[in-house]
Amino acid sequence: MNNLSILAEFWDFLKARKKWWLAPILIFLILLGALIIFTEGSALAPFIYTLF
Repeated sequence: MNNLSILAEFWDFLKARKKWWLAPILIFLILLGALIIFTEGSALAPFIYTLF
């Protein structure tokens, strides 16, 4: 199962069940995870971790 089909299935779930409030939560979690992953090896890492 590839990632594209998971996104398509999630989009169909949002449309069918009218759960649009889940989309901003998921987007925020993905962005937060990307921020932590990309700043892990940089000099900014100690400053990012103090925010949380």
